[in-house]
Amino acid sequence: MASSLSLLQNLLSFPPLISINSSKSFSICFHKLLFPKKMPTFERTERLVNSVEKFSEEDVRTSRRTMLGLISAVYGIGIVADKSNGAGLPEEKKPRLCDEACEKELERVAVVTTETGLQYKDIQVGVGPSPPIGFQVAANYVAMVPNGQIFDSSLEKGQPYIFRVGSGQVIKGLDEGILSMKIGGKRRLFIPGPLAFPKGLSSAPGRPRVAPNSPVVFDVSLEYIPGLEVDE
Repeated sequence: MASSLSLLQNLLSFPPLISINSSKSFSICFHKLLFPKKMPTFERTERLVNSVEKFSEEDVRTSRRTMLGLISAVYGIGIVADKSNGAGLPEEKKPRLCDEACEKELERVAVVTTETGLQYKDIQVGVGPSPPIGFQVAANYVAMVPNGQIFDSSLEKGQPYIFRVGSGQVIKGLDEGILSMKIGGKRRLFIPGPLAFPKGLSSAPGRPRVAPNSPVVFDVSLEYIPGLEVDE
């Protein structure tokens, strides 16, 4: 966070030398911000500063708005980095979509089995539309082996995973499970081996191995579907 705050201070002190209508000027100025050791020569910088006089008042206002956007983006990177520490936590302290109270409630929820052998329990039923095949979705997930050990999680990465549902970008069981969810819904998927990882996944520090064609469990939450509105 310290490094991102330092970069934020540099951004705030940098004059508005860019215009959104000048991609070349934008590229040079932003490169100077992020890579100060590779700044242009004095002559190139002088020419760039002189070109500011040609900008209109609206250009300057646009430049300031653009800089504020860059500041927010860089500051956000620092926040995400600070939140992405779950991988180093003990198993019992890793972030989950279903806590102890949720687990108790889930015991009373009936299991739904589909024709493919996928099983699921709805932790929370969402509202609005389900995602059409090929639409982008943003979902959080916690992926576990059957004994509950986590081998992957968007929560540990600090942001939802975005992909085109039903397009083969994720394992078959996850694709099928999300297609029938609604926005805001949470679901536990019991994914059989044929719908999981045909080649398996290697183990890593703090991560269990997933054997080829072995069952896995996914807790997923459908955060939003870009382009689709939720009916109130």
